[in-house]
Amino acid sequence: MDDTGKYLPEIYRSFRSRFADVVERHDAVAGAVEAAGPLDDHTLRLVKLGIAVGAQSEGAVRSNVRKALDVGVTREAIEQVILLGLTTRGFPATVAAWQWASEVWSNREDQ
Repeated sequence: MDDTGKYLPEIYRSFRSRFADVVERHDAVAGAVEAAGPLDDHTLRLVKLGIAVGAQSEGAVRSNVRKALDVGVTREAIEQVILLGLTTRGFPATVAAWQWASEVWSNREDQ
């Protein structure tokens, strides 16, 4: 398992193992979707983070914060995307996303 695998919940790893063929095809679709347009890696990561904040998906927020940092997106840009959720998704969802992102940053600083 690569370094990112340590962040994946056991149930997700189990699902990937049990349905490897389905997951491989899903990953291929995800790659094709990301390659289908002109957006660069930074923009893709920030858009996907915004979608995750809007969905109030803890796992997706954490994952997309990690992926954004991995492609060089600044903490300030990530913070702005989370703050943009305030007027659309609401204060509680924004604070929750902030907490999840803060935990990712904290874990990165501990390493």
